[in-house]
Amino acid sequence: MPLLNKTTSEASEASSHDFSRLRAALTVFFALDGFVFAGWVVRIPAIKEQTGASASTLGLALLGVSAGAVVTMTLTGRLCTRFGSHPVTVACGVLMPLSVALPPLTHSALALGLVLLLFGAAYGGINVAMNSAAVDLVRALRRPVMPSFHAAFSLGGMIGAGLGGLVAGHLSPTRHLLGLALIGLLVTAVTAPTLLRYEVPRTPAAAGSRASARPGSGRGGARVLVLVFGLVALCTAYGEGALADWGALHLEQDLDAHPGVAAAGYSCFALAMTIGRLSGTALLERLGGTRTVVGGGLLAAAGMLLGALAPATGAALAGFAITGLGLANIFPVAIERAGALSGPSGVAAASTLGYGGMLLGPPAIGFMADWFSLPVALTSVALLAALAAGIAGATGRTSAARGQA
Repeated sequence: MPLLNKTTSEASEASSHDFSRLRAALTVFFALDGFVFAGWVVRIPAIKEQTGASASTLGLALLGVSAGAVVTMTLTGRLCTRFGSHPVTVACGVLMPLSVALPPLTHSALALGLVLLLFGAAYGGINVAMNSAAVDLVRALRRPVMPSFHAAFSLGGMIGAGLGGLVAGHLSPTRHLLGLALIGLLVTAVTAPTLLRYEVPRTPAAAGSRASARPGSGRGGARVLVLVFGLVALCTAYGEGALADWGALHLEQDLDAHPGVAAAGYSCFALAMTIGRLSGTALLERLGGTRTVVGGGLLAAAGMLLGALAPATGAALAGFAITGLGLANIFPVAIERAGALSGPSGVAAASTLGYGGMLLGPPAIGFMADWFSLPVALTSVALLAALAAGIAGATGRTSAARGQA
């Protein structure tokens, strides 16, 4: 049985076919993650009606997803270090489809919140595990292919949301989410053998490891950099969460867009982000990580200013698309850098901060909209995108200076 984790020399002799199979398997898990999560999201209104929850109690129940994810992410990093990221990915690939079938079986907000804790734990766990596996593969391939995995997540989400919208009028939430569970388990069963058969070695030749080995940049320095990359992830995930929850309302309320056109706002953003991630590897190979993140952050800032302050719907939609292109590759690069520095624990820390940004965005926008206005509140996305660009630029200059020392 061909393994890639015996020795470094053996790993170097592994055929490109083996790495291609691993990359394809991981891509499938990223797509599955987006597909299952989006399928759940589009059925939230039906679940609300079924449980009889008010808006406030539903909001509290939905916090179960966030709480389960955040708590589990740190634990998953430790599990990946001990058992390997591939087995943990497979385990979460079984748990997540099983848990997504549970919400339609509940009939109260309390019961819904409890099952969503389990779903959130599986969702957070698979995100850390598969990103950790992707970081190891990126290192072995010596190519910046991380954005391609996140493009698969975005594509899976778009397919899951589109399919969910099509079947919502024909299938009950119970049948729909049970179908998602069966699809998820089948995909995991087909894909898992590849992940369990091969394990990419963690070589000490990675740039992050070399940086950690320099005088004055020990574990403490690595931890600080991981938190910095986590902050960059937070700044960009904030924008994604804000646009998902408030973009359509801005178009309909402030620009008098037709509800159908308003609903297309997030689709423009998501499609542009997917296109940006599909071209991310070529962009990173041409420009490098620092310039890609700085340029992306500045582009997103300009796009969001247009999207928030434009007086016409068409211009606002264009701004949303530009924002998606700008943000596309920042989160994948931040997670990959954190993982290169500290392995699964780095991925866990940066992912937790990034996920926190996605949670922070919607309520923060809501409070600022009450204090000022929704267009003004949405400019905070531009400010944080610019902040991410500034942090990345400063970190890149610091790393370059240390490299010359």
